[in-house]
Amino acid sequence: MLLLLLNCTPSSYSQKDFNAIPTAIAGVTLPTVEPQYRNPWTQELESQFQQRAADIILHYANRREYGNLAGENEKRAYPRAMFDFLAGNRERAIAFLQAEDPQAREHQHTAGIDFYYCFTLKGQIRKYFLFGSFLDPAYRKRMFDGAKQWTQEDPLMRPHPLYGLGEGTGQDWSIRRRGRWVDGRNTDNLRAMRETSVYLMAEETGNEATRQLYKLKIHRYVRTLYHIGMGEWDSSVYHSHTFASYLNLYDFAKDPEVKQLAKAALDWMSAAAAVKYYRGGWGGPVKRDYGKGNVAMKATAAQTFWLYFGDTPLPNLNPDEDTLQMITSPYRPPLAVVALAQRNFAKPVEILSSKPLYENWKPGNDRSPGYWETQYIGQTYQMGSLAGTFADGDVAPFKLLAYHSRRGVDYFVANTGKSWLQPGKMPEDEIGQFRNLLIWLRPASNASFFWQIPKTVSMEVEKGVWFFRFEKTWLAVHPIHLSPYAEVTTDNRQWLQSYPQERILKSSINGNHFAGFGLEVGEEGIKDNYRQFKRHVLQNSRLNLQQLAEGTVTLRGSNGDRLQLTYHRDNLLPILVKNEQVYDWSQHFALYSSQRRDQTPLDLGWKQGKLTVKAGGYQFVVAL
Repeated sequence: MLLLLLNCTPSSYSQKDFNAIPTAIAGVTLPTVEPQYRNPWTQELESQFQQRAADIILHYANRREYGNLAGENEKRAYPRAMFDFLAGNRERAIAFLQAEDPQAREHQHTAGIDFYYCFTLKGQIRKYFLFGSFLDPAYRKRMFDGAKQWTQEDPLMRPHPLYGLGEGTGQDWSIRRRGRWVDGRNTDNLRAMRETSVYLMAEETGNEATRQLYKLKIHRYVRTLYHIGMGEWDSSVYHSHTFASYLNLYDFAKDPEVKQLAKAALDWMSAAAAVKYYRGGWGGPVKRDYGKGNVAMKATAAQTFWLYFGDTPLPNLNPDEDTLQMITSPYRPPLAVVALAQRNFAKPVEILSSKPLYENWKPGNDRSPGYWETQYIGQTYQMGSLAGTFADGDVAPFKLLAYHSRRGVDYFVANTGKSWLQPGKMPEDEIGQFRNLLIWLRPASNASFFWQIPKTVSMEVEKGVWFFRFEKTWLAVHPIHLSPYAEVTTDNRQWLQSYPQERILKSSINGNHFAGFGLEVGEEGIKDNYRQFKRHVLQNSRLNLQQLAEGTVTLRGSNGDRLQLTYHRDNLLPILVKNEQVYDWSQHFALYSSQRRDQTPLDLGWKQGKLTVKAGGYQFVVAL
């Protein structure tokens, strides 16, 4: 069923550096994981990890209240109680963790224990397996007995004793509405919570048929990651939820094959996170983005993976509860993955990626990708964009993260959504990118373009080109039938609280032709300074609009690279020509393809199942 090939090649560390991970934290014994399932870490990285972990525990210590247990509110309340336990408030935390569930009447068939909501399950598993020795023996036995009943059959296919298969679908997530013995929602993160929890409790209670069924489900899911990717790809909100669920499986599964599968999932998700994490920021494009994390250390995924990756001058003022699983697990990402996240490899580099359709398990959705991503990582920035059908309204198609010495990174975000507070773009938009060049084009309409940019960035316009000067990164925007930009304001309290140092610029579309912009990015190390970059752009860059009526735009960068985009009405995949070579989308299905001969920093072919990460003098390979 399973083939895993692991290869870690360090450069210059002694053996003692790879025995750094502790066996206990705050008097709680960490799960025992055999050496063959562990990624070695250096003492330096582990010391940094433990300092960040201590800061998070302190953040959650001594709270007046943890929250409540109604519905799925345990997703926050249980981790907060466990954090407080680690901080030394043991009696109070344990009393809360084994308090009677307010919906116990609906859980009588599982001994009054809530094994229904997926978010609750994620906490129940860690409570039972990691903190079980501190629970009252009678309460722990109730959990065991309830879990044995719960996994006697597949709880997903079992009608609820009170509500059967539910009264219907919709946004109401109540048991009455949804029915069954377990929450049946199917996003990647909720599915991961459900499937890993059912497996672990079936294994714990000896319900072998259910265990084997969920082992197969887990194998199919993890194999899909390595062959076509994750439907909820790179979500700035949900990526860490899926990751934390597989930490439970990694920590507590007894079956060696399942533990290998859990590790493979964590290694894949760590690598995906490392591509998007940059100095506390979370780059784009992303699926399931709500527009609330577009500054450093604001995205949930960045706040979580900061624990592993660090590499930012900012503190973590709002660490996510998912860090509880990370702090209390012996899992650490491969050293090559950490080096990837910290950009310890030769730059610049362009990485071409594909992303699957959201419900990637449905028949036919594995025939080709749903989206194509281009990620360009320079010395002082990374710029990512997306092409595809955009059937979903929660896809953020473009973000640029630029180095800032004090803020970690500065964001430059563009969209044409209905509201400037939302991510995304209008369905007719098409984007093409080649290295540090980008063209965004859409048919004329009453839509507007919006840009998020820091207030500290200086802006000027010369010869029709908009120049934006970041600390070490410089943008030259060539508007295409757009009005001059103007700053817009809002009284939206959420925006003002989340983005006090950012501004929004707006440009309306002029005329009845195609409209949009071309973008060229420069940086220190490529051009000596901003003035030189600006001079080269004005002298050498050209935006050719002679065929704009037919939907064709050509952008020549100041270094001579050329990108041509022709609007494609049939499938919203633009016809691109890069340095006179027509770009064939059908030849670029790879999940990750570094455009370097040595394939650094990572490579993963379409339906090939072999992930290779090379960075920082390390190499890591997993084949599944």
